[in-house]
Amino acid sequence: MGSSTRDKILIAAAEMLGEDAGSTLSVRAVAARAGVSTGSLRHFFPTQRALRDAVLAGIYDYIASGDEIHDRSIPARDRLAGCLRQVLTPGGELRAAWVKVFEAFLVPEPTGETDAAYLAMEREGLRRVESWLAVLVREGALPEGDNTRRARFLNTVLNGLSIERALPHDDALLTSETETLYGAVDAVLEGLL
Repeated sequence: MGSSTRDKILIAAAEMLGEDAGSTLSVRAVAARAGVSTGSLRHFFPTQRALRDAVLAGIYDYIASGDEIHDRSIPARDRLAGCLRQVLTPGGELRAAWVKVFEAFLVPEPTGETDAAYLAMEREGLRRVESWLAVLVREGALPEGDNTRRARFLNTVLNGLSIERALPHDDALLTSETETLYGAVDAVLEGLL
């Protein structure tokens, strides 16, 4: 059975993001790569933001389907810290990722397209952390509260840790990073946010 038009569009857009994380996913380029008309693309995704959000959500859902956040045999604190640690890619890869972000979003003058691309990635990062927090709320390990605020706090911590890891550092960094990560998790789980 062949892929649906919507699936073809999402696959083409995901491939484009895989090749260039800073890609703006122009309607024409994605439609051409998917082998569909721009009208068909607009039928499923009326805006570039809708397209980018759907692609990033799909990528995350695929990658995160086996998240340890669902493994109740592990304490909630360790599950959340483990999921957050997934975001911190190994040293050299993280440096390369930050260089790409810098070149795509900080070097050029801001435009509506670059702003939208970055904000879409930021929204998806928040969505990912909020989904982990929602699991913990559902099981009673985390009190009801503003998960968006909590996710913003945790993402800010992750951003700082990732920049720190991308820069030159000594061997003590991983110990310090773990302490910081658990401190942030504790702040959230103890209802300080």
